[in-house]
Amino acid sequence: MIRSFVMGAATATLAFAGVAVAKQYVDYTPQKGFWQISAIEVDPNHIDDYLAGLRKSQVPGFEVLKKRGLMDSYKFLVRNGYGKGSPNVLIMTHVPSAALLDPDKARDEAVEKEILATFSEEQGKIAVAGYEKYRQFLDDGQWTEMTMEK
Repeated sequence: MIRSFVMGAATATLAFAGVAVAKQYVDYTPQKGFWQISAIEVDPNHIDDYLAGLRKSQVPGFEVLKKRGLMDSYKFLVRNGYGKGSPNVLIMTHVPSAALLDPDKARDEAVEKEILATFSEEQGKIAVAGYEKYRQFLDDGQWTEMTMEK
């Protein structure tokens, strides 16, 4: 039943795709900020190791960025199943405003200092050296969320 519904919806979408012209703010609305999404292929036998390493190496830095308002959310997604050459781990961070990408020397140096107090540059080098044995970045991009109007 569900499969029939999904297939029917997909067919209907394709049938009307050439006719409909979407209009921003009428059919969909871009949301503020953006998601920075890194898509990574991790050897399936090392996903637990990678996640444990990210907990130590990334989460403290993400928490510093959240505390300072430079991001408001982060997620780690793991794909069930594996396909060679496809990402199976996503690291997602949400930046509330693209204006936060503007350089601010005092802020940026203070953030770097605070992050390095939780996870030193040397610890970072060691962690990355370990990661490189079983991970490969496949994509890294900024994605804007769209809300579909009813």
